[in-house]
Amino acid sequence: MLEVREARYFIAVAEELNFGRAAERLQMSQPPLSSAVKAIEKRLGVLLLNRTTRHVVLTAAGTVFLERCRTLVAASADAESAVRLAAQGQLGELRIGAVTTAFTHVLPKALAAHARSHPGVDIGVREVDTHLGSELLQRREIDIAVVRHGPARPWLRHVTLASEPFVLAAPAGWQLPPEVETDLAAAADLPWVWIPRSGTPDYHDQVASCCRNAGFTPLARHTAQSISSQLTMVGAGLGVALVPASSAARQDGIQTVHVRTPLTIAMSALFRTDADLLVAEFIDALVSASR
Repeated sequence: MLEVREARYFIAVAEELNFGRAAERLQMSQPPLSSAVKAIEKRLGVLLLNRTTRHVVLTAAGTVFLERCRTLVAASADAESAVRLAAQGQLGELRIGAVTTAFTHVLPKALAAHARSHPGVDIGVREVDTHLGSELLQRREIDIAVVRHGPARPWLRHVTLASEPFVLAAPAGWQLPPEVETDLAAAADLPWVWIPRSGTPDYHDQVASCCRNAGFTPLARHTAQSISSQLTMVGAGLGVALVPASSAARQDGIQTVHVRTPLTIAMSALFRTDADLLVAEFIDALVSASR
């Protein structure tokens, strides 16, 4: 198999058509250069150069070989450049999973800024529910998860991008008790659209704790598997739900009430502890976009 070093030797000789000038160009002595070219010819079983005491001329096979040598050297240079760019976080593939709400603010800004500064990075994005983000990270199917509330795992790192309050979402036509704004317990007898604990334990526990602190346990009449589907069900007139304020902001068919509760929820970026610079650079873009 031809080595890149040998290809460079042959290119110099073929372009100079003089072993002495080629050796000077390569900053080496002439005898090892001549030996290297002869070794190539012997290995290939083909005469690449016609040599006389005055001239060196490429054979037809040598002309073809020269083009292949140039291609090999160019590919080698391209590989070296690509490796350096990848090590600098400027080249490669990045797979991102994000909850629906992330697509309305932080993620588009981060993607646009990152594309300007890292044009060589190919990014693929998929929508995921919060509970699925860490699973996909563990299976190495994604590199970053932008989710609502991430579980604590020894192999995961978290960066909080934003924190926001919850609101009570209700169907647009419903008449809510006027005191619900100051006392969440006023919504105790309403039907609730609930996300079961098996889907998102941390999120479920936050909302359940908030209701318990208000002195009631919600009537979980309906169940959803994500905040987006929860809001769709609220909009369909099935019941009420405590949801992040930004999630409800663009939802049709609902009304929202800012209730008096200390409950807040974070938008976080999760990534593995062994993540490389490619991931770190996009995390920086997410943090900047969330400011």
